[in-house]
Amino acid sequence: MSDPMRPRAALRTAVVWDVLQDALERRVKATGRQALDVLDTGGGSGNFAVPLARLGHRVTVVDPSPNALFALERRAAEEGVADRVRGVQGDARGLFDVAERGGYDVVLCHGVLEYVDDPAEGVRNTVAALRPGGVLSLLAAGLGGAVLARALAGHFTEARQALGDPSGRWGDGDPVPRRFTADQLTALVRGAGLEAVAVHGVRVFSDLVPGVLVDTEPGAMEALLKLEAAAAELAAFHSVATQLHVLGETGGTDGA
Repeated sequence: MSDPMRPRAALRTAVVWDVLQDALERRVKATGRQALDVLDTGGGSGNFAVPLARLGHRVTVVDPSPNALFALERRAAEEGVADRVRGVQGDARGLFDVAERGGYDVVLCHGVLEYVDDPAEGVRNTVAALRPGGVLSLLAAGLGGAVLARALAGHFTEARQALGDPSGRWGDGDPVPRRFTADQLTALVRGAGLEAVAVHGVRVFSDLVPGVLVDTEPGAMEALLKLEAAAAELAAFHSVATQLHVLGETGGTDGA
């Protein structure tokens, strides 16, 4: 479990990183290539892109924010991987204005579907960017986690509103335009022609546990990481996760 994203700040992404790293290793073996081509849609300042580049992969980040792309460029340079990270301004809808269709071994679509006008179109575009045998890593906000968080904060009316709202929103002040259930995300992946090979609940406990407890109790950090990993694959916890992660794979092989 040693990797470049294990520090305290990466607690919330640990499960996704572990799943993604396993998928990358399988893809490396399948293609016979040590360096994969990765597309990170909505990759921002490089929370995943830079660690992936440190592993030797070539990463293209597509993001609509010039500020995020500037931070990405600076971070990649500081980490010594500027030659393996390319940032371009764009979004999921116009993805192929800036990215190559069918040109990537792995596509990351993290924190994107919540904000696009048509999530199904967004998934179809990311799938179209994959080579045969490619892997899609899809991460989006979970409905159940938001309902639970509002209820535990004492906002019971907002929790009920989110539970019944078609987009999973708890009110006009909700900063997230759309949330999903695990069934909805897997349906989007399958509807785009991929096999949903794994579903994980992300941040099942980490958003609920007081930070002071994690920071001050000896061994609490590692224990919480292990708990998150153990619960992530259990369907019972998908319904209360803050985020949901679906790993999809295309058919066919590509050893080029």
